[in-house]
Amino acid sequence: MVIHHVRVIGRVQGVGFRQFVRDRALALGLSGWVKNRADGSVELLVGGETEATARLLDVVRVGPPHAAVAGVESLVPASAPADLPHPFTVVRE
Repeated sequence: MVIHHVRVIGRVQGVGFRQFVRDRALALGLSGWVKNRADGSVELLVGGETEATARLLDVVRVGPPHAAVAGVESLVPASAPADLPHPFTVVRE
């Protein structure tokens, strides 16, 4: 299992980005979460098989139709694999 913790910047809030990520992550059988951040970015922590997590990150770099992803920054994972929610979920704070 690999874990990726990333922050997605650009026009990524108010465009269905979290649901888009959740749907793709569920289809790939991944664990983790996605949430909006106060600074207008979206943060996600995802864990799973190497190929599946790479596929999710590829679609995150593009986003849903009304999004405009300006970049994806890697963060230090905040959780151990056992701490990742399964199934993948949207965190609403």
